[in-house]
Amino acid sequence: MPDPVDPRRVSELPLDELVACHECDLLMRKPHLALGEKAQCPRCGYELYAHRYKVVERSLALVIAALLLYIPANFLPIMQLNLLGQASQDTVWSGVLGLFNTGMQGIAVVVFLCSMGIPLLKLLCQLAVLLSIRWNIGRSYGLLIYRIYHHLRDWGMLEVYFMGVLVAIVKLSDLAELSLGLGLVCFVSLLLVQVWLEVVMSPHQIWQALSGEDIHAGD
Repeated sequence: MPDPVDPRRVSELPLDELVACHECDLLMRKPHLALGEKAQCPRCGYELYAHRYKVVERSLALVIAALLLYIPANFLPIMQLNLLGQASQDTVWSGVLGLFNTGMQGIAVVVFLCSMGIPLLKLLCQLAVLLSIRWNIGRSYGLLIYRIYHHLRDWGMLEVYFMGVLVAIVKLSDLAELSLGLGLVCFVSLLLVQVWLEVVMSPHQIWQALSGEDIHAGD
């Protein structure tokens, strides 16, 4: 664990040797980590950052997997509803169109952005950043794109949409014959891959690799 800094000596230390906990604001000396190690706040236990193995290669694999899942997750049927002899198939995209065509254009735009637009934009930003590090090109643009990605992180709400789907399944199961589609499997897989990607793609290592502070940060 990092060592807390004596408040009387803070002004004597270079800023690049200090790190603050995001949860409790404790100021500490920045520890140097070996591969596989992680730094935790000694006060609250929050993980400050980690040095993971092959972060770029593993993250690239997950980004590509997520992009491959994106189209089937959004355009294949999530469920099929049979009611009084009539069958209908619902997808994420058809849900957006349904809201738009029933006069709720504002809600349709929000649902589209949070469930389709921003998640795709986040994946493309991550792909561009990782390729910038992998091929060692355009790292200044990589820094800009990674900043944009961090501003978008809180706006992609796949998990909220998934909870809405689960609620709809539970409520409709008693009213009609309901069958789940391949789109739901792809959607859940996309959600899990994105969560895994957030864990694997260590922000500390990505920032270091993009800024050139540590040329081996992405290894």
